[in-house]
Amino acid sequence: MSIFIDLIGLKGLIFLVGILIFALSYKYSVNIFDWVEHQTYGTRTYIMEKLEFLFIEIPQDRLTYILLGSSVGLGSFIFLLFGFLGSWIIGTILGSILAFIGFKAPRMIVNFLVEKRIKAYSLQMVDALQLLANGIRAGLSVPQSLGMIVDEMPAPISQEFNIILQQNRIGVPLEECFENLAKRVPTEDNDMFVSSINILRETGGNLAETFDTIVDVIRERVRLQQKIDTFTASGMFQGMVIGAMPYALGLIYYLQDPASMTPLFTTIIGFIMLFFAVLFDLAGIYVIMKIVKIKV
Repeated sequence: MSIFIDLIGLKGLIFLVGILIFALSYKYSVNIFDWVEHQTYGTRTYIMEKLEFLFIEIPQDRLTYILLGSSVGLGSFIFLLFGFLGSWIIGTILGSILAFIGFKAPRMIVNFLVEKRIKAYSLQMVDALQLLANGIRAGLSVPQSLGMIVDEMPAPISQEFNIILQQNRIGVPLEECFENLAKRVPTEDNDMFVSSINILRETGGNLAETFDTIVDVIRERVRLQQKIDTFTASGMFQGMVIGAMPYALGLIYYLQDPASMTPLFTTIIGFIMLFFAVLFDLAGIYVIMKIVKIKV
């Protein structure tokens, strides 16, 4: 390798590497641009869609500023902070990591809020379907029964059923409105509810009895899920304890002998070791949470 470098020179080697990078970039340019668009504009579009599902109104330009502030702004602040302290290399590494985390954090937060909303919707399905069945038994039509749910039930299920009524008022067929509901809230209980109501509206049948059957299935599923959550709570607690243990031990070592822990935060090798330690710790927590999370 050294003989080859001596023959072409360092500038020649840099030129060849640049040509190789250019060739690979040109060959996979479409994939690269698609990936960049997905990571930038795609992330913003995804968050905007989820915020609309959450009934949270944020202007698109303000969301752009939030993403830039949590990523580029945070990374630049850390870079300048460590730079003024005389550690430009550490500031670059840590700033890049925090910029990446800051750009991904809003998407993870939005996903958490979406899962929380879907879970709340699923827990309200039993009461809503019972109210819907009672309305149909009383002689009301399906839209009128949905109006009862909108008036008497809290969010989020009242908001979702109100969207069905609004779409139906502007001329969208009721079957398509229910299909849109299944797309917005993708749960097995919701798919079962939408499929049954669309089939029975076309073929005929007793909607009230069907809703009672669906209520029994959902209630049993919720009861079983709560029992599983109780049994797996200890596993989740163990995962959190194991995840927090390295940081607790690090704090104890730092309080007992600060000089032995200082290189971990002041040297490049220390930052690299700390990065991989945190990475493996997060990977272990993720695996444990996946093991104890059982889908019914």
